[in-house]
Amino acid sequence: MYSFKNDYSEGAHPNILKALVDKNLEQQIGYGEDIYCSLAKDLLRQKMNHSAAAVFFVSGGTQANLLVIASLLRTHEAVISAKTGHIYANETGAIEATGHRVIPVETRDGKLLPSDIELVLQQYAMRPHVVKPKMVYISNSTEIGTLYRKEDLEQLSAYCNSRELYLFLDGARLGHALTAEGNNLTLSDVSRLTDVFYIGGTKNGALMGEAIVFNKPDLASEFDYILKQRGALLAKGRLLGIQFVELFKDDLYFSLARRANEMATKIGSAIKANGYPFLTPSTTNQIFPILPKAYIDILSQKYDFFVWKVVDEHQSAIRLITSWATEESQVDEFIKDLNNL
Repeated sequence: MYSFKNDYSEGAHPNILKALVDKNLEQQIGYGEDIYCSLAKDLLRQKMNHSAAAVFFVSGGTQANLLVIASLLRTHEAVISAKTGHIYANETGAIEATGHRVIPVETRDGKLLPSDIELVLQQYAMRPHVVKPKMVYISNSTEIGTLYRKEDLEQLSAYCNSRELYLFLDGARLGHALTAEGNNLTLSDVSRLTDVFYIGGTKNGALMGEAIVFNKPDLASEFDYILKQRGALLAKGRLLGIQFVELFKDDLYFSLARRANEMATKIGSAIKANGYPFLTPSTTNQIFPILPKAYIDILSQKYDFFVWKVVDEHQSAIRLITSWATEESQVDEFIKDLNNL
């Protein structure tokens, strides 16, 4: 059984494992004050072209989301998200457990528009009887594989600034977004156009880890307290710093994401050649083909994937995800089996 179910089935890139082993017996200061966390932060600031950005390392994406949202919102404030957004659909009420409501928005392609947000603000205008929307949460790439282009993010950023809303970008698959066909955003653009975002390592070659970036450092003036209070400040913070040094010192991060995208594109091209449609267009490492249920049953005997949505009594959309370590031979085998169907 070969898995196309997620992009974290494998462990870590060999460069990261080697670095962790080579530096294993070094004594370093704890809680992220080590030389590797410092070097990784400097590297990220250089890549973002933002020398004043405040950078913090945490172990995972859900943790990053709840920490950022809990730190920035007051008790009566809420966050706006696409209905497909990870904080609304896949985090077991983690945000609500911090005391903040997630306001979901139905979207066509997983992307929020200024008009969507304006409608929410109008619906939640009855002060003080309803929660106050204060943050807009987006993901790039989105949970259904679509991309925010530069013009999309510029419009959202301008709108949020005009309405005094925080703009927070979930970057669990940011590498895949920035290396996708059709993308015109850079890491520097993301840093310039959002208030806070994070760079996902877990789904792109790291054992674990995300880098939270506050582009307005004053928003993070007491974030270290939040990390410690919520159990997110690792004593062995070096483990995260070492990984991000390896990912960014020679742009390995982008190479790995690009390869994952290429493997998904190869599968997607074969699916198109067989005449099957897709739930959403995607040039990232997540694709959502619509296949006959009988074919899905046959393929699932050999491959692991997620059935995303029932389309009708005869068809469903499945989600296929490739990773930095997906074997091209397995991609070719999947294509061969699909063609045989």
